[in-house]
Formats: sequence, C-alpha cells, structure tokens
Amino acid sequence: MAQQLLMPKATAVWLVDNTALSFDQIAQFCKLHPLEVKAIADGEAAQGIKGLDPIATGQLSRDEIQRGEKDVNYKLKLLEPKVRVPETKRRGPRYTPVSKRQDRPNAILWLVRNHPELKDAQISRLVGTTKSTIEQIRERTHWNSTNLTPMDPVTLGLCSQIDLDLEVEKASKGRPLPTAAELGASLQPATETENLDFSYRSPREEEKEIDADAVFAKLSSLKSTRRDEDEDEDRF
Repeated sequence: MAQQLLMPKATAVWLVDNTALSFDQIAQFCKLHPLEVKAIADGEAAQGIKGLDPIATGQLSRDEIQRGEKDVNYKLKLLEPKVRVPETKRRGPRYTPVSKRQDRPNAILWLVRNHPELKDAQISRLVGTTKSTIEQIRERTHWNSTNLTPMDPVTLGLCSQIDLDLEVEKASKGRPLPTAAELGASLQPATETENLDFSYRSPREEEKEIDADAVFAKLSSLKSTRRDEDEDEDRF
C-alpha cells in the first residue's frame, strides 16, 4: 500500500510559512498544483486552514527540508512510518464449510421469514449464497423446498450473532414503524370504552360490608331474645 501524506493542504500551508522551498517542491510533495501553492502563499486559497507540521507528524525530517532548500530540483521524500498499520483486507463473500453447505437453504428460509427487511445482498453476505438461490427459496421454486425447515443461521454456525444484528440494524434504518394491524393488535374504539365502569371495590371492602350486615343481624336477634326473656319474667 502506497504511503500517503496526511492533510496535504494543511502541510502545504506550513511549508509555505516556515520553509524556503519552492512552489514546485511543495506542490510535488503535497500532490497539489503549483498554482494552488502560489495561491496559498498569496493568501487567496486555504484561508482558515491551520498549518500542519510534517516534522511533528513524522512524515518529513528537518534534514530533508534543508536538502530541498539547497537544491531547487530536489524532490522531497516521505519518511518511512515507524509503525506499520496492517492493510485491511477487503471482505469478500463468506466461505461456508462443505459440511454446513447443506444447511444453507434452511438458514435462508429462516432469514426470509423472520427478517423480511433484509436485502438479498445482506443474506448473501451472512450465509454465503447467491441471489438466485434466495429468490428460489422465497418463491418456493427451490428443488428441495418441500423438505426445507427454517433454522437460525447463528445456531447452524453459518454466521455470528453480531453480524446478523448489524445487518438487521442496517436494513431497519429508514424503515417505517409497523402498524397495529401488522403487529396483530388493534386498539378498541372509543365508543366501546367510554361507558365502561372503572369503579373498583377491594375484597376487604366487600368483607367489611358483609361483616356489618352480619353484626346488625346478630344485634337484632339479641334484642328479640331479650324481649322474649322480659316477657317471660313479667308472666311469672
């Protein structure tokens, strides 16, 4: 991977202000046009851009600048970085082991049913399949569609839960929220709820009422018993 200069314009601003390098040398080092470097020196371009010191960033040495200042035809060279950042590999189609390839149609069926928001390209990345296979399974024209059983690709080991969640999150962005009918639930109309009686009586209140009735009944029976006893005493 070719080494690139960090923030070329900001570096050019610093070199114009702090060195005696020619416009051509700065333009060659910063991958700019000489006229653009001249405009920076005249204050017509890169206004408001703070200069970036390439010596501080480890991309240019002071000795290299001095060589360029002594020789107008000298071309500045970037310093080799002290730390090599590994180049990120471009992610290609997922490789599926031969032992698990027979489970791919089941995983595709599971994804199509449980995550209809996923695009064919996303399903292909997850389980390593082709768009034609996905269409056949979705339209039930696959040669083995009658024997397919939906199975979670994470359980089958075809993809990780993190990858699946990321693809679902990407597919869900900008998607309208599901309606109540899609969720299988609906609110009751106001005409059915406006006349409902929401009064609530606790079991203790009902027990108190029952106990009070029982007490009054007992008192009345006691009174009638006393009257009968008094009448009997008067007779004797």
